Amino acid sequence: MDIISYKDKAIGMAMEYIPTVILALVTLVVGFWIIARVVKFIKKGIERSGTDETLSSFLSSIINIGLKLMLLLSVAGMFGINTTSFIAIFSALMVGIGMALNGTLGHVASGVMLMIFKPIKVGDLVTIGGNATTGTVDSINAFNTTLKTLDNKRIIIANSNVTGNDIINISGQGEVGVELTFGIGYGDNIDKARNLILEVGGKCPHILQQPAQGVVVAELGDSSVNLATRPFCKSEHYWDTLFFMQENVKKEFDKNNIGIPYPTMDINMVAAN
Repeated sequence: MDIISYKDKAIGMAMEYIPTVILALVTLVVGFWIIARVVKFIKKGIERSGTDETLSSFLSSIINIGLKLMLLLSVAGMFGINTTSFIAIFSALMVGIGMALNGTLGHVASGVMLMIFKPIKVGDLVTIGGNATTGTVDSINAFNTTLKTLDNKRIIIANSNVTGNDIINISGQGEVGVELTFGIGYGDNIDKARNLILEVGGKCPHILQQPAQGVVVAELGDSSVNLATRPFCKSEHYWDTLFFMQENVKKEFDKNNIGIPYPTMDINMVAAN
């Protein structure tokens, strides 16, 4: 009799809660689908308002997290859970988790700092200190910043590691000087090498006329006379200018018999008695 009674109670509970469980699952699926569309719509609206892509991506990330949290609280309420008490418990839990994940919350705070002070934005070519990581900023989210390197690798850096390191914004000014050094032999003609470097610069389609390119003797090295030049170009043409100058200066030096020295070592042999 007891077994039958328990079975009836189990069936009764199942019949009572199955519709709620199904409704909750449907709510989650539909809710996540709607949130994805809403966040996408909001992101486009923010971008249309003239806000840069960096801020729109960051705000969209925060809104996405907030809406999903509200959805989960709504689903919890469908099962009769007191959401007020749940929020209080959840808040206390978040405080405990926050203490344990202090670094993670620091990433969010750093992301907010990146949004406020804007040392970098999406599309900038930057070098982040530490391991001197260089790449184009692809996105800045709530917890991390993503860089895309020249060889199409994706580097994800925690926001606190971005703000906690030196940031070199190569393209932040719109125009950038490309630092180049070419070594020639002590027996080579400095003026001839200087003119060849300037001629190559004049042929580069990306180098700007102002400020004018110059070539100076930067150093009298151990095995070479080092000539330095700093042609300016639009920031988006930085790599193109760098590679063009390096390749074509070498070709012109070869044509004009100007050598680029490399370190050598003299070995003196002493005959044994």
